[in-house]
Amino acid sequence: MKSKILGLIGMVLLSSSFILGGCSNEKGDITEVNAVVEEPTEKISDNASNDTIKGDINKKAVLVVSFGTSYNKSREKTIGSVEKKIAEAFADYDQKRAFTSQTIIDKVAARDGEKIDNVTEAMTKLVNDGYGTVVIQPTHVMNGEEYDEMKKLTEPFEKNFVSIKYGKPLLTSSADYADVVNAIAKDTPQLSDKNCAVVFMGHGTAHFANASYSALDYRFKAMGYDNAFVGTVEGYPDFDKIKSDLVKFKPKKVFLIPLMIVAGDHATNDMAGDEEDSWKTQLKKEGYEVECILKGLGEYSDIQNMFVKHCQDAMNEETEEINE
Repeated sequence: MKSKILGLIGMVLLSSSFILGGCSNEKGDITEVNAVVEEPTEKISDNASNDTIKGDINKKAVLVVSFGTSYNKSREKTIGSVEKKIAEAFADYDQKRAFTSQTIIDKVAARDGEKIDNVTEAMTKLVNDGYGTVVIQPTHVMNGEEYDEMKKLTEPFEKNFVSIKYGKPLLTSSADYADVVNAIAKDTPQLSDKNCAVVFMGHGTAHFANASYSALDYRFKAMGYDNAFVGTVEGYPDFDKIKSDLVKFKPKKVFLIPLMIVAGDHATNDMAGDEEDSWKTQLKKEGYEVECILKGLGEYSDIQNMFVKHCQDAMNEETEEINE
């Protein structure tokens, strides 16, 4: 009897140790783990959720993933134009859209009655509709937080496709930086006037990919555009750095242009707004003549072509793997 009691006590202690060990964080405190995921409005069908069931390899789709914007006109000129270019380039692929910003999705739905899928909803539909070949092409500027979040949401679905490939964000390779400079310069004649300063407003991020902004600023100057200055709203280079650079450059006029896929809220308000803290207002107070150009990166034809190329590169990788 005594040995049985000791055995039961040992089992209880072992179980307790297992539970505490499995739930402790790095400091040894007991924590509760909460997973935050996008909930799809449409559930994966029983067959589609079976790991052994995959879609038809000949049924193909390109899913274009964007942060999104509630500015309808800008959305069509930017995200819509990129999507159109991709659809024209790959006619044998069905075109799909997803936004990563649930706030924007909800705002557009409430205001306009337009339903835009989030990433999880879009992936669920691709599985349920039997697609076997999928290329996901983000319109993100860099490999930052939004791109990382997109990958976290798509990776659980990868088992349901015969082939799934990812196109790269805009600024990925070293060559991409030169291509972006050329694409912008081609449609921005102000860069050719050395008496003017052209200031580009990026979003900025706490992600290490924020270094992309400084790299792009450097590339502008390395390619002969000493009057180009790249700043950010929420990162570095910040607006104080921009003002310091302008003092040294002494331009006769300053042009402000968004360095974002869409000319949305940041461009309209933080850059070109009439409020006291907008870049336009502050620079005018410094005595500069200021003109704002509300043109998102998605409106540049060659930027659209870059996304098409990134999508094609992903497809080429896919073809090589299948041929192997």
